[in-house]
Amino acid sequence: MCRNIRTLHNFEPAATSEEVQAAALQYVRKIAGTTKPSQANTEAFDEAVEQIAHITQHLLDALVTNAPPKNREVEAEKRRARYEARA
Repeated sequence: MCRNIRTLHNFEPAATSEEVQAAALQYVRKIAGTTKPSQANTEAFDEAVEQIAHITQHLLDALVTNAPPKNREVEAEKRRARYEARA
């Protein structure tokens, strides 16, 4: 999975629409193999981002868990530690 796409489920506070949109954009970029589509493909690219963001929000709203919510700062520190270990 693309390293720029972060887990959005089970955080307190819940993922924002901006986070969902950013994840959808990263996903479409990865699948399309480009960060900026050609003028001919811009409409299809943008539509895909919107649809994926929409369905992602539905998924996040529908998921249930008994686990306690994750802390964003703790998870960010774990990511930094993994990054440092790779370097």
